[in-house]
Amino acid sequence: MTRLSFPYGESIEWFSPEQISNLPAPPLKDWLLSTCSLTQKLKKQCAHFEVKILGEDTLSLQPEDSFGSETIWVREVLLILDGTPWIFARTLIPGRLLEKKQQEFLGLGVRPLGELLYSTDAFIPGRIEVAHFEACCKIAKLAESLQQDVTQPLWGRRRYFQYDNEQLIVSEVFLPAAQQAIAKL
Repeated sequence: MTRLSFPYGESIEWFSPEQISNLPAPPLKDWLLSTCSLTQKLKKQCAHFEVKILGEDTLSLQPEDSFGSETIWVREVLLILDGTPWIFARTLIPGRLLEKKQQEFLGLGVRPLGELLYSTDAFIPGRIEVAHFEACCKIAKLAESLQQDVTQPLWGRRRYFQYDNEQLIVSEVFLPAAQQAIAKL
């Protein structure tokens, strides 16, 4: 098996929630479609919230990444609740937006991006798309490397944020531990 490494995100087919007839039952469905800050929702579920950076770099992405073939800043992290990874998050920021907000984005460190996006009215939340995928994907392999049992399809969402005339995308995949915990809420 090849060693998994940054970037973990891959080409995932995303859909408008209205296009998917088999969305998961609540409460996971409610989490997927929530319009508030996922960071704030997660922090309410734990005593200790942590961001683990898997990688961040400037990359040239493929046309399916919604930006064409321009240079994109990619940040991939795990959101960890009380020592358990719940969310794999991937942020795509076009080079022009990174130039405008370089200090804020590159200075995040281990702070969650949600704190920046929801702390000002400058970032306008947009549409949400959802996806589910099987255990053969790189993100499922990442979950397995975290000792999480990937017996069910993983669910994720991506949200678009507008800043001036630029758009960034935040994708969040609910790892098996999160799906199991949310099911008990």
